Amino acid sequence: MADTKTPAASLTARFPRASLGHFPTPFETMDRVRTSIACAAPLWVKRDDCSGLAFGGNKVRQLEFYLGDAIVQHATTILITGAVQSNYVRTAAAAAAKLGLKCVVQLEDRVQGKDALYKESGNVLLDHLLGAEIVHYPHGEDEAGADAALEALANAARERGEVPYVVHLSEQPRPLGTLGYVVAVEELLAQAASEQVTIDTVILPSGSAATHAGVLVGLHALGRGDIRVIGACVRRAADQQSARVLRVARAVEGLLECGELVSSDDVHVDESALGPGYGGVDAGTRAALASAAQLEGLILDPVYSAKAFAVALSWCAGRESDAATVFMHTGGTPALFAYGADLVHHKE
Repeated sequence: MADTKTPAASLTARFPRASLGHFPTPFETMDRVRTSIACAAPLWVKRDDCSGLAFGGNKVRQLEFYLGDAIVQHATTILITGAVQSNYVRTAAAAAAKLGLKCVVQLEDRVQGKDALYKESGNVLLDHLLGAEIVHYPHGEDEAGADAALEALANAARERGEVPYVVHLSEQPRPLGTLGYVVAVEELLAQAASEQVTIDTVILPSGSAATHAGVLVGLHALGRGDIRVIGACVRRAADQQSARVLRVARAVEGLLECGELVSSDDVHVDESALGPGYGGVDAGTRAALASAAQLEGLILDPVYSAKAFAVALSWCAGRESDAATVFMHTGGTPALFAYGADLVHHKE
């Protein structure tokens, strides 16, 4: 069992890591939002949208560990799969460009009924600009199939003499990206201590569960398992997502060889903002986007961060406490530009 006071940087020190982001990211108050919802408790935001690389976001932290591993393996080509407006895909393309690697991105058709703007703007535009090779996968809810298609592309790359490195979509035996949020927790706690802020709750989007599980394991490894982590469901119902978070947490613990730190009682998910499902926008998502923008000048995205912020608004409304809630802004800003029909042109 690892020492519960071991710094996260020490826990992850043996894993190769590429330097890609601007860290630490800002830690700011959200006083105008807090006042608007009659919240007497402190409300802060961890600005991982400011992580630097190609519009930033949480994937920068995750890719530092994947790309570090890829470099050690002398990879020449990075392959990754994700939704059409995937932030992960865009950030991987940027990381590959920064490190002088080729990048193949596979875009899955997860969100039905979208217009040409969705298929060509936002992250897709950036994928092209960053020089990624783009291929398409026609299904949206088939993680195993998407990964199998990616492996086929990797095999083809090997036959051409390239050295491929695959960042899978499905749960993996080595979820290296989660380590970025084990480290992020140490950063957050240091900032809170500097500001003399006591944290009792962290709210973040929960999709692949990499960020959610990394934060959970990081907090427990640092002796702060008392901090509640609430994951806002952005792709799956609560029962499915909670099971996934625990499985990924176990995989993180396995990577760190720290024993089981997180229990099922530590896994909290909230599906109240899931709405019409992954990439779907409803009135609650629009309201959360507007609140952050008009009260704090904070730009969210409709797929991940706005749904998590909707959960944060509900959690904090009328709350009275001396301890702070921290909203983890995981970025995703470029995707906003693909959702004009759902936002600016939408009529309630």
